[in-house]
Amino acid sequence: MTVHIAPLFPDRPSAGDPPATTTDEGMGALTTDKGNLPLDAVDIRAAITGLGAGIEMVQGFHNPFDVPLEATYIFPLPDRAAVTAMRMEAADRVIEGTLKERGQAREDYDAAIAAGQRAAIAEEDRPDVFTMRVGNILPGERVTVTLKLSQPLPYEDDAATFRFPLVVAPRYIPGAPLDEPPAGDGVVRDTEAVPDASRISPPVLLPGFPNPIRLELSVEIDPAGLPLTEIRSSYGGPATDMPTTGTPTTGTPATGMLAAEDGEGGRTVVRLRPGQRLDRDFILRLGFARQEAGSLTLVPDETGDEGTFTFTVMPSGEHRPRPRDVVLALDRSGSMQGWKIVAARRAAARIIDTLTGEDRFAVLSFDHVVQRPAGLPDTLVTASDRNRFRAVEHLAGLSARGGTEMLGPLAEAAGLLGDSGRDRVLVLITDGQVGNEDQILAHLAPALGGTRVHAVGIDRAVNAGFLGRLASIGQGRFELVESEERLDEAMERIHHRIGAPLVTGLTLEADGLEVVPGTVAPGRLGALFPGVPLVISGRWRGGLTGATADARTDATAGTGTVAMAVRGVTADGAQWRRSAPGTVVTDRAAVSIWARAHLRELEDRYVTSGSERLEKRIVDTSLRFGVLCRFTAFVAVDSRVVAAGQDPHPVVQPVEMPDGWGRSQQAPAMPMAAGALPATFGSAPDAAFAVDYMASEVGIQGMPAPGGSPPAPLGRPMGRPGGGSGYRGGRSPRGRTGGTLSDRSGISASAPDPLSFARQQARQEVELLTGSATAPDDLRRQMLSDLRTRLDALIILLEDSGVAEEAFAPLVELRSELRSAEETFHTLGTAELWERTVRVLTEFADGGPPARRAFWKRQG
Repeated sequence: MTVHIAPLFPDRPSAGDPPATTTDEGMGALTTDKGNLPLDAVDIRAAITGLGAGIEMVQGFHNPFDVPLEATYIFPLPDRAAVTAMRMEAADRVIEGTLKERGQAREDYDAAIAAGQRAAIAEEDRPDVFTMRVGNILPGERVTVTLKLSQPLPYEDDAATFRFPLVVAPRYIPGAPLDEPPAGDGVVRDTEAVPDASRISPPVLLPGFPNPIRLELSVEIDPAGLPLTEIRSSYGGPATDMPTTGTPTTGTPATGMLAAEDGEGGRTVVRLRPGQRLDRDFILRLGFARQEAGSLTLVPDETGDEGTFTFTVMPSGEHRPRPRDVVLALDRSGSMQGWKIVAARRAAARIIDTLTGEDRFAVLSFDHVVQRPAGLPDTLVTASDRNRFRAVEHLAGLSARGGTEMLGPLAEAAGLLGDSGRDRVLVLITDGQVGNEDQILAHLAPALGGTRVHAVGIDRAVNAGFLGRLASIGQGRFELVESEERLDEAMERIHHRIGAPLVTGLTLEADGLEVVPGTVAPGRLGALFPGVPLVISGRWRGGLTGATADARTDATAGTGTVAMAVRGVTADGAQWRRSAPGTVVTDRAAVSIWARAHLRELEDRYVTSGSERLEKRIVDTSLRFGVLCRFTAFVAVDSRVVAAGQDPHPVVQPVEMPDGWGRSQQAPAMPMAAGALPATFGSAPDAAFAVDYMASEVGIQGMPAPGGSPPAPLGRPMGRPGGGSGYRGGRSPRGRTGGTLSDRSGISASAPDPLSFARQQARQEVELLTGSATAPDDLRRQMLSDLRTRLDALIILLEDSGVAEEAFAPLVELRSELRSAEETFHTLGTAELWERTVRVLTEFADGGPPARRAFWKRQG
C-alpha cells in the first residue's frame, strides 16, 4: 500500500483569485486523527572547539497509522562533515549501526524488514544529500535515529564558518528519462545524465502548510585558545552580532530567530528559537584576530607506528596584479528568481569593475541557452571601458527563466581559457541546483588544466557539495552568499581570489616521518591566496621520535625533529617556504575529517575513471576509518521481530520549499501535457508556482526544455519501486542486491577511453607550447609549471583506469623532470627542457615508439 500526498483543500478558488487564509493550507499532509507526517522532530546539537565541530543530529519518526510504517527522509548534511556513527532507539531498545559495503547494508535492511524486524539505513547520495529509511515502526510508536558527525570549519579572512543545511532544494535534472525501475522514491524520473535523480528529489510542501517538524538547534562555542572577537549569524535576515564570552560586545544581543547565552566553562551557546522551519541553511561566522603562524598536528593510531597529520599554513602578504583572462558564467535559470538574480547581477558587475586594461574577459549568462553581451565577439575581449560597459549593460537586463543546463556553458568557458598562457580564471555565479554534478565534473575536470575555478553560491539553501567539489578540482575557492546583505563582504573576498595567487607550484616536504603515498588531501595543492590558509592532511608511518606533546594530551616528546614544510614560487619568481614542528594530539576527529576529504577526492576520481580497483580502495578506506561514503552505508537492525507477516506502509517525507523560493518569484510556465501533474502536486491554485517552477527548472520526470521532445508520462506513485532488473544507486527490491559497487553507490562514471583522451590532451598541449615558443622566459616557466599540474591529473586518471604503466611512462618521466626543474626554478624555462617537453608530448600523442611487451608476453 502506498500513501499519496495530496492537497488539503482541492476546492480552493480558481487561479488568479486571492488565496483563502487558513492555518492548514498547502499540500503534503497525511491526515489522521493522531497527526500527519512521520518525521516530527529534528534535534541538532553542535560543539565547536577551535576550528572543528562535533555534531549530533537526532531524527524523530512517529507512526500515526494503524499499520507498521516505513519512513523515507531525503535530507542534507554539511558536505565536508564525516558521518562516523548511527544509533536507532525504539521503545526500550538501543541498536548501534554498523558501517558496511552499501549493497550488503541494503541486503541486511531489506531482509530485516521482510522478517518483521525494526531497521534503519543511512546512505549518501551526494556529498551533502543523504537518505534515511526507517522500517517497521509500530502503530503509535516513536523511533529516533542519531547520526554523529565531525566537521572542519572553513577559515578565511580572519573568520571561520559553521554551516548546517536544513533542506534539499529542488534540482534541475537534464537528460532523457530511463526506461527502467526508478532508483529511489523521489518525484523526479531518473535520466541518462542523472541515473539516481529519484534519490535526490523529495516531494515538496507548498507554502501555507503548518510547520510539520519541531526543530531544535544549538551550537556551543569553545574558541580553544583562539582569539574569538565576534559571532555573527545571517539566519533569518541581516547579519546579527552576538556577544561572546570574554570579548567586547560588537552589537546588540541576538533577537528574532536566534538567542545567545553563556554556557559552562566560559563557552557561548547559540540557540535557534522554537517554531523555525527546515527551509534554509543555518550559518554562524566566528571572527578571530589575525593569525599567521603555521601548525602541524599528529594523531597516532593505537599501534603508534602510523597516524594522521594535519598541516596548516597561514599565508600573509598581498597579491601583485598580473594580466588575467577571466570568464564569468552567470546562472539565470528559474531557481535564481527574486533576490538571487539581483545579487548575481551585482556580483558579476563588481567583478567586471575590478578588471584592468591589461586583462581580457568574457561573460556567459545561461539557462537552457547561452547568451553573451550584445556587440562583443564570441572570444575573450580586452577589458576596456567600452567593453566593460557593454558587459554590465547586458547583466542589468537579465531576469531568471528556464532550466539550468550548466555543462555546456562551463565547457565553453573552459574552451575560451584553454589556449591562454596568462593567468586563467573561471568564476561561476549560481545556486548550484543541478542533479548532474557527476556528469559535469567528469567532463569538465580534464578540460580545466591550469584554470582556477571560483564558485559563488547564491541561495539560502545552496548546493554547496557540488560547488565545493568544482572549486576544489579547479584549485579555486567557494564563496557562500546567503543574503543580499552578505554580498558586499563576499565580493570583497572574491576580488582577492581572482587576482594572482601569492604562491604557486606548491610541494610538500616531511622531515622525521614518512608520508604514505596517495593519502594526501588535497591531492593537488593548488596555490596560496591572501587570507586563505592552506590545510593539508594525510597519513604518515614510522615512529615519532621528535614530536612535541600537546599540553592537553598525555603524549610524551622525543628527542629528534618532526616537521613539515611547503615550498613554492612567488609571483615574482622567488623561492618561498614555510614549515612547522609536529605536535602530538589525541583528537580522533582529525582522523575522520581527513578520511572524509580523502574519500571525496577518490570518489571524484572514480567519476572520471570508473576503475574497479578504485572502487575497492574507496570501500576499504571507508570501512577502515569508519566514515560513511557513497559506496558504504550505516545499517541498524533490531533482533526482535515486531511486525511478522505485515508489509510496512511506505511514506516519503515531504520537505519544505526553500526560503525565498515562494510565489513572489514565480517562474514562467512551460508546456505540460494533460494529466502530467505528479501525485505530489494537486490542482489547488497554490500548486501553480510549483508546477511552473518544477516544469521549467527542476525538469520533473523528464520535462523537456523549450523546443524539446514531448514530456514523458508522469505520476509514478511515491512508494517502493516494483520489480524489474537492475538499479542505479537506489534500493533493491526485497531480497535483491545485484549490480556493481558503482551501481550501489549511485556514482555514474562517464568518461571516454582514458588512453585516447590522454593522447588528445597531449596534442592540445603541443599546440599550446609550439604557439608560445618565442614567449618570454618567465611566461614559459609559468606555462611549464602549469603543464606539470595537468600532467599530475592526467597520470592519476591513467593509473586509476588501469592503463598499463609502460603506455604512459614517458609522461611520468617528464613530470619528474618538470618538478625537479621547478625546485631549481631557473632551469624551468630553458630551451632544452622546452624542446624535450614538446618532443615527449608529440611522441605520446602520436602513439609513441612501439611499447615493449611485458617480459612474460614477449615472443621468443
